[in-house]
Amino acid sequence: MKYLHTMIRISNVERSLDFYCNGLGLIETKRIENEQGKFTLIFLAAPGDEKAELELTYNWDGVKLGDGSRNFGHLAYRVENIYETCERLNNMGYIINRPPRDGHMAFVRSPDKISIEILQEGSLEPKEPWLSMKNTGSW
Repeated sequence: MKYLHTMIRISNVERSLDFYCNGLGLIETKRIENEQGKFTLIFLAAPGDEKAELELTYNWDGVKLGDGSRNFGHLAYRVENIYETCERLNNMGYIINRPPRDGHMAFVRSPDKISIEILQEGSLEPKEPWLSMKNTGSW
């Protein structure tokens, strides 16, 4: 297993980059503008340690972040076999909120309701029972 990134939602790109880059000294490693989804993803890392990233997510619709835990998005981990990982968690009683229908990505919540993104290292062919499973709840 390999730690990938932590995602947090932000309300102002410029103010956030000023804090994280100019204040803390992180560097921007990648930026994704998604016109269809109306969001921007900005990946930051400590200089010399670009493997562990912070993902800033800015939603263009201007929705207020509020005071809840929704401001913190998710933890992400890459695994060798997403199907085995999801099966193990499922057998432990955890609901796979977003099953790995594509053989690449799944979401599950921790006991404290923290959203965990599970990403497949490389690619696996989509397969049952995951292929037919629907999303459950939110992630």
